Amino acid sequence: MAPCVDAIILILHSGSCEFRNVGGAEEEEEEEEEKRSARRTSEQASLRRGCQSKRILHPGVLRPRPPASVTAPPTVPVGRALVRAASCALPNTRRRKKDFSSSESVSRLQRDKEMLMEEVKAQKELVWLLHKTLEATQLERPAGVDFVAAEGERERPELLRHPLGRSEQVAGNHLDRKDPRVAQLRERVRELTEKNHAKQEVILKLSDHVAAFPPTSASSVPDTIRQLQQRVEDLKDDIEAYKTQNKFLNSEILQLTKLWRKSSEQERSLMVKCAYLEAWCCQAESRYLGVLRKLQENRSLAPDQQRTIQKIVEDALEGQTKNVNATTRILHDEYGFKFFPDYEVEDVKLLAKIQALEIRSHNLLQQEDRERPLLSRWAQYLAGRSDEDFCHSPELKGLLRAGVPQEYRQSVWRSLVRSRTRTVRERHPQRYQQLCDKSRTCPHPASRQIQLDLHRTLTSNLHFSSPSSPAHQQLQRILLAFSWQNPSVGYCQGLNRLAAIALLVLQSEEEAFWCVVAVVDAIMPQDYYSKNLLAAQADQYVLKDFLVEKVPRLAAHFDLYGVDVSLVTLNWFLVVFVESLPSDILLPVWDAFLHEGTKVMFRYALALFKYKEDDILKIRDGADIHQYLRFFTKTITDTRKLMRMAFVDVNPFPGRLLRNRRALHLERLLGELRELEEQQKAFAALDDDPSQRRAGDPVTDDEEMS
Repeated sequence: MAPCVDAIILILHSGSCEFRNVGGAEEEEEEEEEKRSARRTSEQASLRRGCQSKRILHPGVLRPRPPASVTAPPTVPVGRALVRAASCALPNTRRRKKDFSSSESVSRLQRDKEMLMEEVKAQKELVWLLHKTLEATQLERPAGVDFVAAEGERERPELLRHPLGRSEQVAGNHLDRKDPRVAQLRERVRELTEKNHAKQEVILKLSDHVAAFPPTSASSVPDTIRQLQQRVEDLKDDIEAYKTQNKFLNSEILQLTKLWRKSSEQERSLMVKCAYLEAWCCQAESRYLGVLRKLQENRSLAPDQQRTIQKIVEDALEGQTKNVNATTRILHDEYGFKFFPDYEVEDVKLLAKIQALEIRSHNLLQQEDRERPLLSRWAQYLAGRSDEDFCHSPELKGLLRAGVPQEYRQSVWRSLVRSRTRTVRERHPQRYQQLCDKSRTCPHPASRQIQLDLHRTLTSNLHFSSPSSPAHQQLQRILLAFSWQNPSVGYCQGLNRLAAIALLVLQSEEEAFWCVVAVVDAIMPQDYYSKNLLAAQADQYVLKDFLVEKVPRLAAHFDLYGVDVSLVTLNWFLVVFVESLPSDILLPVWDAFLHEGTKVMFRYALALFKYKEDDILKIRDGADIHQYLRFFTKTITDTRKLMRMAFVDVNPFPGRLLRNRRALHLERLLGELRELEEQQKAFAALDDDPSQRRAGDPVTDDEEMS
């Protein structure tokens, strides 16, 4: 800033000297004028150079070019002084020139005027340059303050060396205050810079890694390339060979597939033909046995003829059994149940055998038409569904009522059982193994009764017919484990049949155990298998009520001949029809029972009576009715008809009505049980106090001795 001030002082001094020397001679005046003009020109040039050097010293300051219409600010003090000096010098000049001639004075005045105008113009330009220099100096003031405030000697040279950076920082802070987006852009620039540094570090590491490898000689490179090319050619040859081999194998597989499909179709047609032939044989044998039965009932035959007919009947029954024993597949189904059940009553063996043959013939003829659509429906339902994804739905309910195909029954039963025992199993995942270990170390009080009932369980089934069968050991472990699992029930006769049917279908001890737990604890009412069978007895009264409503003629027929159906139906309900129905009907009953509960038992019990209603009404003797009720369930021929009666004909069958009637009869039975207990206590009190005995009461041996 000092060169500019010196220039201003010099200009003012020269101006004052100029005004003092105006009164000289013309020649001197002209010379002085020329000198002054030259001096002014040099001074203006020196001022411009000083300002330009000032601008060079501070390149960080942006100096905008002054617009054409902008003049020097009138408020600058230096400009006003110059104007006043010029205005004061003008009258003095005019007074001194009065002595000269008018023409010379005019010309001289014009020259002075022009010179003054040029000088004023130059002064205005100088003032404008000084104003801009002052602004630049004000902008540089923070840098000077920082320089003075710098603590270390090393920071001051840095501030002098980088004035541009400081100016940029000041301008940047100003821009940050005005435009928030600038801060975002700066942050982005910083992130990109960091990424660039990270990439450079990675490149350096990779370069060091590459440099660590030994250099490869130029001669080995072509050899390596030739080896790789040879390897590629070999692989191409292998690919072509594999393609040829693949085409050959595909053609072989296609031919084998065609042969397999053809053989499968032939096998299917042969199986259908065999089924038709077997059905025809069953029908022929049934008609033959029917003729023998009619001859046996003919009382007009002579005794010799009757004995001959009886012998023929016995031979027919024995011969049929021998023929069937020739192949186990014809004798038993997939679960080991006999197609032709055994009967203990000699009088009904022939009739039962005829009906069994009719059932077998009917099943063989209807098997293909019934199982194929059902199999496709189950396959569609189970597609993509896990064992845990069995929720109650109308679709599942309808499928279970129609029956589960043998291919899917094991997995479906396992899912149904797990849905009812999920909480207990999650809480005790190793429960069955723990109970088995406990059974081995600590004998259960019911182990003796379980051992006796093992050989009475499903004696006609192939898997339980032999005393040394492994199924007996599995069944024993299941029943002992359940006895420890449910101490209030322990063991009850009938549980062995439930465990046996579960073991045959589920093929697993643990799954069969949990199936028994689900039936006793989750499906059946409480106290169903207790010592007094209280809930089971209540269900018999409920069944009689439904029998009066749904099959009134048959209920009146039973009352007429004094037939108590509970003598037969109690066993049905305790074992859920095991050993009472043929396997092709029993298993569909269990399919629906595991899902819907005890309501299925009532439906099928009513359907069985309704199915044979006409045949039972023909029997006019109470003993014969009881005898017929013992085996008539095994003579059902049309499974579809029975299902339709169970789930359609007996409707409506609301579950709320069943629960209300069960509670009503259970309360009545509890009252009767309490009365019976009170009577027992009264009789016990009489036995303890002989003086209270009435006259005519029997006397014990102890009393006679006393």
